[in-house]
Amino acid sequence: MTADGTAGDAAAADQDEADRYQGLERLYAGWEDQVRWWDAAFGVIVALTAVALVLDGTRGTQLAVAYSAMGVIVLAYLLWGARAARTRDQRPALLYLSVLVVGTGVTVSQGGVASLLLFIAFAQVWMLLESTRLGVVGCVALAVAVSVGISSRYSFDLAVMGEVVPQMLVTLVFSIGLGLWFHVAMHRAEEQVRLLGQLHATQKQLALTSHEAGVLAERERLAREIHDTLAQGFTSVVMQAQAATAALDIGDDVAVRERLHVVEDTARDNLAEARALVAAFAPVALQDASLPQALGRLGTRFAEETGLAVTVETDQVGALSPTVEVVLLRAAQEAFANVRRHAQAGSVVVRLGQAGGEVTLTVSDDGRGFDAEAVDGFGLAGMRERLRSAGGTLAVGPRDGGGTTLCARVPVDGQVGPAVTAAGEHERTQGVTG
Repeated sequence: MTADGTAGDAAAADQDEADRYQGLERLYAGWEDQVRWWDAAFGVIVALTAVALVLDGTRGTQLAVAYSAMGVIVLAYLLWGARAARTRDQRPALLYLSVLVVGTGVTVSQGGVASLLLFIAFAQVWMLLESTRLGVVGCVALAVAVSVGISSRYSFDLAVMGEVVPQMLVTLVFSIGLGLWFHVAMHRAEEQVRLLGQLHATQKQLALTSHEAGVLAERERLAREIHDTLAQGFTSVVMQAQAATAALDIGDDVAVRERLHVVEDTARDNLAEARALVAAFAPVALQDASLPQALGRLGTRFAEETGLAVTVETDQVGALSPTVEVVLLRAAQEAFANVRRHAQAGSVVVRLGQAGGEVTLTVSDDGRGFDAEAVDGFGLAGMRERLRSAGGTLAVGPRDGGGTTLCARVPVDGQVGPAVTAAGEHERTQGVTG
């Protein structure tokens, strides 16, 4: 992998991580407001406990010890608990919860009504601790501290402990169950955020891949269009200009004028094709004519340019879709171009027919023949791809009696076959107007 590739992967990973943190930030966007409610609940519970101790008859040293323990709890909350709730820092959370467990046990030992503190204590254990295991340990420690505190008021009387311990076990089970549910819910929410982040990253990658595939397919389409139209037209212009120069050297003004006339017509056609290509119109030859008429004009022009005997035979062909007409016209243009460049032929025969739900275009010449071991050039390869995009096939081989035959077959409806590639599919949908 190149350095650029490594940097790109690192950047993508950083972006995915940033998206994940943004998702978590949205998940916890209202956390600050929730913490304020926790602060209020903590203050209300502590105040109610202080009032309840007085109403319950706690006086003297017991009340002073209880108030002192609650004061220490409040101070620890202000120093560590409130900050831990907002920052999720575990060190101040553990410091505060240690004070909370001991202070609650001491307060309960001075008055049983102080067990009101458990409403906020168990909840804070789960709120402040990130680890499930630590949450369970914190609940157990709190239950033990309260059990010891209540039992100490009665000198650890077994009868009292027999009542207190089962009650605390029930409270402990309930608090652990509620805390585990809370943790599972939050973890699932975080997992959903992570999965959504992965989904968004995958969607971005898929969109990029689709865009790149579309760009590549469009480039291939434009390359085929330019090869089949402009490149062949320019080749004709060069050949006609050379012929005009040769005629000029021998003083044949009539031949020069004829060649220049062909050059002018070919250049005009090329200009029209270029404009149609830019504007995404249908081929110029098909804008005001049917496929048989366009093939006839193509054959006439080719005969004028090359001096070959060109015969165009079109049987009764029904109405064809624009896709089929474009594909077959381009196939004929490529076949003529190959005859011009390679065949050294004296005559060319073009046949267009329709039978059995297929349209067949055959172009035969009497040239030097077809080299079966030759590798397809860009023209034939592009023609095969174009035909495949319309569900058709291409066959090129020797003609009986010498020469070469090119046969293109396309379904009348131009339906795409199962083996169409991504570029072929794009050509089917876009190439009609190219």
